[in-house]
Amino acid sequence: MLKASAQTDYPFLDPKLSDDERIADLLKRLTLDEKVELMGGHSKIPRLKLVFSDETEGLHGLALGGPGQWGPRGRQPLPTTTFPQEKGLGETWDTVLMKKIGALEGEEGRYYYQNPVFDFGGIVMRAPNVDLSRDPRWGRTEESMGEDPYLVGTMAVAFIHGLQGPNPKHWQAASLMKHFLANENENGRSYTSSDFDERLFREYYSVPFRMGFEQGGSRAVMAAYNSWNGTPMMIHPVLKDVMVTEWGNDGIICTDGGALGLLVTDHKSFPDKEHGSAAAVKAGINRFLDEYKPDLTKALKDGLLTEADMDASLKNMLRLHLRLGEMDPDGADPYAKIGRQTNGMLPPWDRASSRELARQATDESIVLLKNENDMLPLNREKLKVIAVIGPWTNEVLYDWYSGTPPYNVSIVQGIEEAAKGAKVIYTDGSNLAEAQVLARKADIAIVVVGNHPTCNAEWDQCPIPSNGKEDVDRKTIVLEQEELVKKIFAVNPHTVEVLRSGFPYAISWSQHNLPAIVHITHNSEEEGHGLADVLFGNYSPAGRLNQTWPADDAQLQPMMDYDIRHGRTYMYAKEKPLYAFGYGLSYTSFVYESLSLSASSTNAEGKIAVTVKVKNTGTRSSDEVVQMYVQHLGSAVERPQLELKGFERVNIEPGAEKNVVLELNPHDLAYWDSARHTWRIEKEQVRVLAGGSSDKLPVQALLQIEAAREYKP
Repeated sequence: MLKASAQTDYPFLDPKLSDDERIADLLKRLTLDEKVELMGGHSKIPRLKLVFSDETEGLHGLALGGPGQWGPRGRQPLPTTTFPQEKGLGETWDTVLMKKIGALEGEEGRYYYQNPVFDFGGIVMRAPNVDLSRDPRWGRTEESMGEDPYLVGTMAVAFIHGLQGPNPKHWQAASLMKHFLANENENGRSYTSSDFDERLFREYYSVPFRMGFEQGGSRAVMAAYNSWNGTPMMIHPVLKDVMVTEWGNDGIICTDGGALGLLVTDHKSFPDKEHGSAAAVKAGINRFLDEYKPDLTKALKDGLLTEADMDASLKNMLRLHLRLGEMDPDGADPYAKIGRQTNGMLPPWDRASSRELARQATDESIVLLKNENDMLPLNREKLKVIAVIGPWTNEVLYDWYSGTPPYNVSIVQGIEEAAKGAKVIYTDGSNLAEAQVLARKADIAIVVVGNHPTCNAEWDQCPIPSNGKEDVDRKTIVLEQEELVKKIFAVNPHTVEVLRSGFPYAISWSQHNLPAIVHITHNSEEEGHGLADVLFGNYSPAGRLNQTWPADDAQLQPMMDYDIRHGRTYMYAKEKPLYAFGYGLSYTSFVYESLSLSASSTNAEGKIAVTVKVKNTGTRSSDEVVQMYVQHLGSAVERPQLELKGFERVNIEPGAEKNVVLELNPHDLAYWDSARHTWRIEKEQVRVLAGGSSDKLPVQALLQIEAAREYKP
């Protein structure tokens, strides 16, 4: 809504008019300088009493604090509910959970932005990050929900639905997806080109973005720093030709921070920012995260850009702010009361339900990698001394895009609360002799290893080779701290490894020797409680890996090879990994009894219901992630050896069985015909498989596609 009531009867303020009518009226009233002003964040037009929302980071909770200092300068960070990293959220494989997280984040954004006490932040959220983690060395792997486009797209759609809300005309907050496109290397990211063909663009790299626009309803995106096939993304024709024209993004297309200057200094595409800004606006950019005003103004003055060019770009940006109610009179925006009328209620981040949601997300994100002889869960009754060993075990570590939570629970604190009577002793492991002494005293040794999310170093520095972050790719996936695990295991065979990381690691020694391994990502305010819930059996783990974990560095492809057909991801891998995509263990056991199709054959327009019968044959209630994949048996073009096309996280009681129904759509079976620039469905047999991991698919059925034809979504 308007930040100050406008005492006018301007037509652009009338919600009874169409969006196009309101936008056209506003544009004709704006001066050229005001139009330039609108292309910056948190833009204001004082004479019309208009204030438009700024953008805010929100990958795993609203970020108004944290290491990135996203909060108000010179003031205390503003507390927000803080969830596991996107890598961890992706490992939940839970769309219902993601929708709830998005809804809470949007509410907290509104609360701060509209509350006169704070009046800070914004309701255009830079989230989710839907880049695909094709290589585990990528420094921003922690920000990705996985390597599979269907998984990432489906989780993103759920988050967007929660964030924006159920009303297509009025949004709680706007989802700005990032980074378009193939922004998956940090070293040289400001000038390198990600090179691959149109089929991979359509079938892999762009899929989560397309799903976010078409299925999620997002109308905002951030263009990446890098080039695609030699053209910088912020001036790439695909922004208009595909994203706007085909996918319907009639909203914001913004640059990444400082990207306008990089067009000149790093990409060397233009002699100056004047020419660069003109080209960006013509390409569809309507928001700059850069110093742009003098250059864009000069471009207009010198005739490199016309006012009509500006209007064509701005009308989309204004359409998004209309959906946020920022041009509506009082009472027209259904979310206008959030933060304004608190009536003594607790703020969202202090509610018990918010803390419970953060704990649920943490519980669900944890992946049990190994559990030999049912070492886990731990039996409190038999434990007198528990040793917790490892760096930062008594601290929750936050990443660059984190907020500041209202509280946090460290691993040590969580274990102490859950142990109930057992003595918990801990050390950071820097003194090996001391650590071994503690381990010898203990009934169980819990060794916490992994990466530091900011490398505990300056912006572009990561002293430890296996660490990475924004601006720094990892040099290896081999875990240096595995040496600490070996030394502790040597003095106490009852050792559990807790791998707290935002990356896959090649922990082959641990897998071959240790009795139990658990993976958890960083950042959750409920980190300690969530881990203790799993270690002590209050929660049966059901997290699943959203990325292939290679066995060693030798299984990796060259970092800048973006053609995944050369052996990347589970879809094209040529060697057996350490852990497969979709892998994760449980404290119970499941049997897949059957897979049936609603029809054994279909035309290119039909939808198939796939029913998977699963039984819990163990003694505990637990979630299972039912995964459906397809294989093409008669394709005329190269296809992935396996493709995820459906999944659902379900809870099944011991001894019970459940029929999980997944839908297989025509688009799930199409490939991109580059010669004709269209999707094509082939006449062929397709094998449909299901199971609990990509490497364990015990039930299957054959589906006959009766006729080939072009497919138009």
